[in-house]
Amino acid sequence: MTAILHGRAAAEEAAETARKTFEEGALAANLPSIDVPTAELEGGIGVLALFVRAGLAESNGKVRQFLKDGAVRLNDAVVGDDRQVIGTGDITADGVIKLSLGKKKHILVRPA
Repeated sequence: MTAILHGRAAAEEAAETARKTFEEGALAANLPSIDVPTAELEGGIGVLALFVRAGLAESNGKVRQFLKDGAVRLNDAVVGDDRQVIGTGDITADGVIKLSLGKKKHILVRPA
């Protein structure tokens, strides 16, 4: 479908991103990302607010439901607490925070 809508090159790039993300557990450079000021991360951002801000859910209530379903991940670890705070301690060695919703939606949070 990607090839039809966006061309063969885009389809191959999407396939490579998926392979790196799912088979190797790597962070593909072309995953979607958002910039969050480092000062905000130093203060900590609630998991509900960050998932909404990242566009992975429409509301805090939706994130809570996804949490109950076990679909919310932070750096590939399941999040179970809707009061969890995400901050600079969650930045990986790659310099990002990976948010995932289910198996197919991923976004990188980049400190700015």
